[in-house]
Amino acid sequence: MSMSKLFGRHVQGATALALLALLFIGLVIFSNYALRGLRADLTENDLYTLAPGTHQILDGLGEPINLYFYFSHQAGEQAPYLKIYAARVRELLEELQARAGGKIRLRVIDPEPFSEDEDRAAEFGLASVPLGASGDSMYFGLAGTNSTDGRAVIELFHPDKEQFLEYDVARLINQLATPKKPVVGLLSSLPMSSDFNPMTGQTSEPWAIVSQLDQLATVRSLSADVGSIDRDIDVLMLVHPKELSQQTLFAIDQFVMRGGRALIFVDPQSEADTSGQELGNPFGAMGANRSSSLEPLLSAWGIDYKPNDVVGDDAHALEVGMRAGEPTVRHLGILGFDAGNFGDCKGTGKTADADASKDVITAALTRVNVATAGHIEKRADSGIAFEPLICSSKEAAILPAQRFAMLTDPATLLDGFRPTGVRYTIAARVTGKLKSAFPDGRPAGGEKPATPLPQAAALKETTQPANLVIVADTDLLSDMLWVRSQAFFGQRVAQAFANNGDLVANAIDNLAGSGSLISIRGRASFVRPFDTVEELRRNADNRFRVKERELEEELRATEQKLTELQSSRNDQSSLILSPEQEQELQRFQDEKVRIRKELREVRHGLAQEIDRLGTRLKVINIALVPLLVVLAAVFVALWRRRRRAAAAA
Repeated sequence: MSMSKLFGRHVQGATALALLALLFIGLVIFSNYALRGLRADLTENDLYTLAPGTHQILDGLGEPINLYFYFSHQAGEQAPYLKIYAARVRELLEELQARAGGKIRLRVIDPEPFSEDEDRAAEFGLASVPLGASGDSMYFGLAGTNSTDGRAVIELFHPDKEQFLEYDVARLINQLATPKKPVVGLLSSLPMSSDFNPMTGQTSEPWAIVSQLDQLATVRSLSADVGSIDRDIDVLMLVHPKELSQQTLFAIDQFVMRGGRALIFVDPQSEADTSGQELGNPFGAMGANRSSSLEPLLSAWGIDYKPNDVVGDDAHALEVGMRAGEPTVRHLGILGFDAGNFGDCKGTGKTADADASKDVITAALTRVNVATAGHIEKRADSGIAFEPLICSSKEAAILPAQRFAMLTDPATLLDGFRPTGVRYTIAARVTGKLKSAFPDGRPAGGEKPATPLPQAAALKETTQPANLVIVADTDLLSDMLWVRSQAFFGQRVAQAFANNGDLVANAIDNLAGSGSLISIRGRASFVRPFDTVEELRRNADNRFRVKERELEEELRATEQKLTELQSSRNDQSSLILSPEQEQELQRFQDEKVRIRKELREVRHGLAQEIDRLGTRLKVINIALVPLLVVLAAVFVALWRRRRRAAAAA
């Protein structure tokens, strides 16, 4: 072959490669423009796919929303896990901006120390988090504004709340889009507000939960004989509803039937119930009925609740003091639930339709205290969705409420107590279609309200899926179970030691939101563990640990022999060893050095084995899989060529 022909082939080959490179670049540029806006979420749990409720909130935006995402990049270098999570937050915000059709304006800000951006972040109320001993602080939050100068902030993005990241951001956007304070209708038979106490002859302070509600919403008190519930009430909060008239029960039923949201607290034995104390007789309350049930509404809505059953839980019983100067005693009816009791009701033998660990109401709670609480269940013939929020442990059993009426020694509750192995549901969310407790319309008798519903307007079932939160305890609202009050410069300051108030605030905040916001549930974490690597790591660790234990045992035995050898000398005061003793001592010391060296090699081998396992998997994922894809493509190409050749022949 001549040099000219060889040179010509090289030129042709180089030209072909250059053309292919240009074609590749052209295809990339074309795809960037032609496929702009198209996205495909290939993650297992659809982490980057917005929930339908989020889409509805974005579609309903009537005015632009400004979002300011603050993250201190330089300080974030000291916390790599926060830097990774910040990238996840930014990706979500950019996705929301892309889907909002220009209604969301996003600015990503790195607030440098002593800059105007840092001053602006502090003005918004974002939290400045100190990092380490260096004194550096970091901003990692979100602020939003609307056209009417309304503001809303997420002070700090907590990685442990990552499952509710989309909910929190969507809630902020919804709050800016509808800045009106929600209206809560409160109907309570307990003295939650400032009230005269006949036992002490003094006016009592309002419960801390009432002050908290006043900050969250516009609270409208409802009388126990209310005949209709206004349509502008966003959430109906019922606390210990007892001895309600049929007209009031009908009004509550119809409020729920037309789509109203309700937060309901019932109790088999309310410690705050002052029934029987009207005449100042301290013994009158002992025989009084202190239970509430909201019947027949709960039964009609598909909920089983027994007003005479109290849940006792040996695993979560709290120590209480009955009298001054006496030691505390465990009380089976006063319980302190922790994170393990929120939503984890597996193994109850009851029907649970969802995992409440994904419910925003109990997401960040760590402690909720209850007293003489009951339990609720889903009726077998009901079509509702029943989602447990708080459950007992398996060390629980049902106790009759009568045992708590005149209880003087909580230790007696342990007599005959036998755990059933069932985890009882203390609180739950109920959603779905509900049936009215008054299918025949307004009940007869009693005075009709001034503005009653027309008979034809009485609903027999919900017009849209209901959303209720039912709690089988009212005492968790009282100050004694979650807050301490103390005087500070003449003012009453409340300091919470449990999350009872947060539970109520989360429930009100969630129920008062739009239906779109309520539908947004917790998502899976974007941090995915390498399960295969972890399994291999555990196997390797177990294998080497066995050898390590053997060598450590041998080392201890050698050291013990050395000690015995030195102590067995005939002349304890002599510093000179016999030749035999010196030889034996040297042998044991050499053996000790050998064992220590082998022990170090075992530990080093453990790390090397783990690294080799990781490298092997990386090679498989990075090199082997693409190679298999290429080989498969070559095989398909050859197979097609043979088919075409056979067809041509």
